[in-house]
Amino acid sequence: MNRLRRLMNRAAREEEGITGLETAIILIAFVVVATVFAFVVLSTGLFSSERGKEAVYSGLAKTEGSLELRGSVIANTDGTKVTSIVFDVANAAGGTPVNLDPAATSNKMVIDYRDSTVNDTNVAWTVNWLVPTTNTGNLLSEGELAEINIDTSGETLGANQAFTIEVKPPLGGTMVIARTTPAGLDTVVDMH
Repeated sequence: MNRLRRLMNRAAREEEGITGLETAIILIAFVVVATVFAFVVLSTGLFSSERGKEAVYSGLAKTEGSLELRGSVIANTDGTKVTSIVFDVANAAGGTPVNLDPAATSNKMVIDYRDSTVNDTNVAWTVNWLVPTTNTGNLLSEGELAEINIDTSGETLGANQAFTIEVKPPLGGTMVIARTTPAGLDTVVDMH
């Protein structure tokens, strides 16, 4: 029994505690690890917010140059089929100028025509400046109005037929015009 008591006393005397220096080293290690983790989290947050800002500015650039339809879509016919489609466009509020030169080779607007039988990309079109009447730069700016005339004489667009026109400026969103011709074709048809 004495032997057991001596072993217990020896075991009790050999227990070592954590000193203040060891505690300080452990706390410093925790602070360093927390600092590195916080730096990584902040860097990732700043990087992702920068990417988000780039996405927002890119989206704004695409919508700034958008066109808007002003007024009705007019179809000129020969009594049996549509020969041309005419509509007015203006720059969307706050938009950047859009090149309306049909003969341009770069930075040009493209117009596509589609109906139930035809998918024609980059159709022939002309522009007539309405406001102001002295536009010489072929750039549609804020406050200006232009009339677009699409030649559809080569198409088979007749009475009671749906069609879609996509106006694609070099920058900005696509303007889609979807209409259906009436059951009877007059010489001039207003498709609202």
